[in-house]
Amino acid sequence: MSKTITLSVIKADVGGFIGHSGVHPELIERARGLLAGSPLLIDFRVTSVGDDVNLIITHEHGRNNGEIHQLAWDTFVACTDVAKKLKLYGAGQDLLGDAFSGNIKGLGPGVAEIEVEERKSEPVIVFMADKTEPGAWNFPLYKMFADPFNTSGLVIDPSMHGGFIFEVRDLIENKKIKFTMPEDLYDMLVFIGAPGRYAIKRIFHRATGEIAASSSTQRLNLMAGRYVGKDDPVCIVRCQSGFPAVGEALEPFAFPHLVSGWMRGSHSGPLMPVAQRQSTPTRFDGPPRVCALGFQLAEGKLVGPQDLFDDPAFDNSRKTALDIADYLRRLGPFEPHRLHLDEMEYTTMPLVMEKLKDRFISLRTKK
Repeated sequence: MSKTITLSVIKADVGGFIGHSGVHPELIERARGLLAGSPLLIDFRVTSVGDDVNLIITHEHGRNNGEIHQLAWDTFVACTDVAKKLKLYGAGQDLLGDAFSGNIKGLGPGVAEIEVEERKSEPVIVFMADKTEPGAWNFPLYKMFADPFNTSGLVIDPSMHGGFIFEVRDLIENKKIKFTMPEDLYDMLVFIGAPGRYAIKRIFHRATGEIAASSSTQRLNLMAGRYVGKDDPVCIVRCQSGFPAVGEALEPFAFPHLVSGWMRGSHSGPLMPVAQRQSTPTRFDGPPRVCALGFQLAEGKLVGPQDLFDDPAFDNSRKTALDIADYLRRLGPFEPHRLHLDEMEYTTMPLVMEKLKDRFISLRTKK
C-alpha cells in the first residue's frame, strides 16, 4: 500500500507591498529559508497572490497536525518581522492570536488540506484568491462537481456518474451539513447561494469516499469582531480519473462571477482569473482575482507548477470581468456595488449608527 501524503495550503496576509497590492520578495525568501530547514516536509513551494503569502507544502503528518501548523505560524511570524522592518502595510494583519496554541485555525491564516494515497497519476490544482471571502469557491465548486453543463464527466464518465458529497459549513453558527449529489442539489443550492454565510469546505467522491476538494473557510471579521481585511481563500482540487478533468476544473472561471471583497472588503466585484504575474490588484485595490497553479504529486514531491490561467483562452473572461468592474464602479457607495448592511457590520457602519441614534425619530402612531 502506498503511503498517505498530506497536501497543505496555508496562507496569510502579513504585510502588503505597496498598500494591499503585492508581497515584497524578502518575505518570500524568508519563508522559503524557514521551510527549507524543516525536517517535517517532503516538499514545498512559497508563492503569493495579491498581498498574501501562500505556503504549499507536502508531508506525512495528516490534516490539522500541530507541528505543521506551528511551522506555518512561525513562518508567518518571521515574515511579519520582515514586513515591520520594511514598514509594509498591515504588517501581521492576519495573525490574530498572540501565541500558537496547537492549531493555526482560529488564529487568522487560511488553511486547506487533503490526505491522499497517490494514484498512478495525481494531478492537483491549487486555487488562490485575493480580495474576496471563502464563499467565493461555492459557485466554481458547484460547477465542477455538480453541474453536467460544466463537467461532462458527470454524464459520460462511469467513475464520476454516481456523483459527489459536499460538506457545507455554516460560518455564523459554526455548524456543518453534508449534501449528496445529485439528490440534494436543490436543497444545497438554497444554502451555498448565500456565500457570505455558507461555504463549501470539502467534497468527497461518493463511491470511494476519497477526498476530491478542500477549501479554507476562515472568516477574519468573525474571529476578530471587527474588519481586519478580507479572507483571501485557498482551495485544492484533485483532477482526472474519477474527478473533474483539469479543463473541467478551470472552466467555471471562464465566467467571472460576483464575489464579496474588493476595496476594504466592502464591495462586490467580478472574480477575474489571471496569470500569477498579473495577480497584483491595483484598480480600486482590485478587482478580485484568482490564480490556479497545477502540480503533479509524485511520492509527495510537487512537480510544477504550471500557471494554468496564463492562457489566452481566458482573455474573454478577463475582458468580461473588466467590463463588469467598470459598471459596478460607477455605483460608488450604492448597493449592489457596496455590500449589503449585514456585511457592513464590521466597518464604520456601527459607529455611524451610534453617532446618529438620537437623531432618528419614530414614525409609529402613539396611542
